Amino acid sequence: MSKISSQFRFGEDYLTSGIAIKIASGEIKGIISETSREKIRKSRQVVENIVDKGHPVYGINTGFGPLCTTMISKEETKILQSNILQSHSVGVGDPIDQEIAKLMLILKLQSLSKGYSGIAESTLDRILWHIDNDVIPVVPSQGSVGASGDLAPLSHLFLPLIGLGKVIYNDNEIATSALFKETGLTSLDLGPKEGLALINGTQFIAAHAVKVVEKLHSCLSQADIIGAMMIEGLQGSVKPFYNELHELRPFKGNVHVASRVKSLLKGSEIMEDHIDCDRVQDPYSLRCIPQVHGASRNAWLHLKELVEIELNSVTDNPIIIDEELTISGGSFHGQPLAMAIDYACLAASEVGNISDRRIYLALEGNSPGVPKLLMEDTGINSGYMILQYTTAALASENKGLCFPSSADSIPTSLGQEDHVSMGSIGGRKALRVIENVEKILAIELLTAAQAFEFRKPMKSGVILDEIHKTIRKEVPFAEKDRVFADDINKGIDIIKNKTIITLANNVANKENLSLETKFSTQFEIY
Repeated sequence: MSKISSQFRFGEDYLTSGIAIKIASGEIKGIISETSREKIRKSRQVVENIVDKGHPVYGINTGFGPLCTTMISKEETKILQSNILQSHSVGVGDPIDQEIAKLMLILKLQSLSKGYSGIAESTLDRILWHIDNDVIPVVPSQGSVGASGDLAPLSHLFLPLIGLGKVIYNDNEIATSALFKETGLTSLDLGPKEGLALINGTQFIAAHAVKVVEKLHSCLSQADIIGAMMIEGLQGSVKPFYNELHELRPFKGNVHVASRVKSLLKGSEIMEDHIDCDRVQDPYSLRCIPQVHGASRNAWLHLKELVEIELNSVTDNPIIIDEELTISGGSFHGQPLAMAIDYACLAASEVGNISDRRIYLALEGNSPGVPKLLMEDTGINSGYMILQYTTAALASENKGLCFPSSADSIPTSLGQEDHVSMGSIGGRKALRVIENVEKILAIELLTAAQAFEFRKPMKSGVILDEIHKTIRKEVPFAEKDRVFADDINKGIDIIKNKTIITLANNVANKENLSLETKFSTQFEIY
């Protein structure tokens, strides 16, 4: 693959959200190094020795969950591993996104390659084949309670290893049996503990968390830029972004946001035009951008740090330390990520909430030179009034989705698994909230660009001016009503494609401007 620029060694190198996403996109190639292979082989041999000696070890020669006291004969241990994949494949609902399923493969391979799971080298090579060839299992979205591992989704993820389930192959959904005919692959003969190692773990939760890290980072960066443009359009004050203020309350996110917004407003004729105006202070949705965006930045940073720990951890059960020590513990429990995902979900919702408030503020007509509803000829025209109805609906929907999934627990497995994290539900829900925030930000982008237009011929800072020109190439200034849904869809594309982030960085580099702060490296995903 020509676009691959480097390699990642599973089980040996440090995995981050950004690296995982690059492996999924093909920008980085994953390999299993010889160092990792040696650990994998040693761990596998320990499992084989346990089976030969007949000492009871959970999941190797015993049943699962409430059947943990049921001994399994040496001859039946392999049947047990195939059965567990089938019996636990009980997922329902629409399939998860193909990228998230691929991330699950990547994250599981990283965990198993650490050499503490007793899985066979050949099984890991087959998982790597699926990643390299972009043959992605079909995984239902519902059925995991986020403890004892993401059992149902991981079972569906690995059914193709034993010739069952479905996959996406050459952009088509086909049965694994058809894939085998097409490629010449054959079903794997799973050995003792392998089935359990495959389905025990947090990779469904973690894969969703990786996407939350990526997409929330994008929303936060774009919210700062769009917020700065709205400040320009409504001629807000730059003083709330002064370093002197934030040094007295130095939360990392606040300092970072204030510095970025202030740098975006630097050199603006619009800001200079009202430097001596009689307005004392702006509404909170403008004045408190550092505090609100910054708090969400801090929540994002917390999730990012926890996700990186999880991506480089062993989360199946039992853990094979050596022949004398196997530990049946609870590292499959999703609570560490579940709570942080709920926090990030709330943080994302608040970005959309304050964005909706700025949109409403822009429509009021209280900023000199900016007409009510952002249109001169209203009455016969409704202007931008109804766009805010949409953001109000989305912001309200998000509030309903912010109830923390991790606050709930329902006993399963006949009481053996009597506390579960529900992190799988939280991960899916957080992505729904972020998708709504992307739509809200798209509408604020259009609204800010419309308000910005009334400041002409004055110029903003060079970055915001270039962003405004780029928006106008896609969405023209609105002098009268039109089908604004078309504009909104174009705005959503701009947000999803991260167009304004790329443009801001390119202009900053070209003009030798800095959008960095001393905390900037903490707010990157790589």
